[in-house]
Amino acid sequence: MFNLDAFKTFSRAVALSAAAVSAIAFAGAANAAPAQLFPLFQPLPPMAAPQPIQPYQATPYQAAPSEDQDTVEMPARFRRQTVSYATREAPGTIIIDTPNTYLYYVLGNGQALRYGIGVGRDGFTWSGIQTVSRKAEWPDWTPPPQMIARQPYLPRHMAGGPGNPLGARAMYLGSTIYRIHGTNAPETIGRHVSSGCIRMTNEDVTDLYSRVNVGTKVIVLPMTERRAELGAATR
Repeated sequence: MFNLDAFKTFSRAVALSAAAVSAIAFAGAANAAPAQLFPLFQPLPPMAAPQPIQPYQATPYQAAPSEDQDTVEMPARFRRQTVSYATREAPGTIIIDTPNTYLYYVLGNGQALRYGIGVGRDGFTWSGIQTVSRKAEWPDWTPPPQMIARQPYLPRHMAGGPGNPLGARAMYLGSTIYRIHGTNAPETIGRHVSSGCIRMTNEDVTDLYSRVNVGTKVIVLPMTERRAELGAATR
């Protein structure tokens, strides 16, 4: 005959055993590493600390490079120097020795300051006596019609500056198209290359410019056969 009380006692024992097993399992799981609930999502890397913003610093202004003989090794004979020079011309007179590519600034007492120059190429040399009619610093350049006719690619006007063919200074000769001027091509000093103008390094033309006044007499010697140098260096 079925005993109901015995069955109830047995059921309670089974339930208590199951509860004990579940408690042991839960305790073991609690001591283990926690399981990832969302294994597909990786943690984000730590954020780097923000860098302080540096104040703006303007780039220092770079001046235009000097177009001068500093970048060209000038032969010693074309460097500015005081020489012995016999002449009856008054101090302050400029004498252009076209064949030997020298410009003499007469000092008096048998001496002159000699500069190396570039002069007109074949067919473009000239001679005569003129005076300095105008002076200009960093002059603009407007090629004359005769030059444009020969070289139509030339600009019709160019503002003064280091890239201008007239260089740092210009001394205009009378009412002619010719000038004594600087150059941005110092390697041409000592050569016959121009269209008739007398070119000097920017440093030399600046030095001469400081000595010359409007009205200064300028003597341009003819392009005859090359002859011995007239000036001997004194220092």
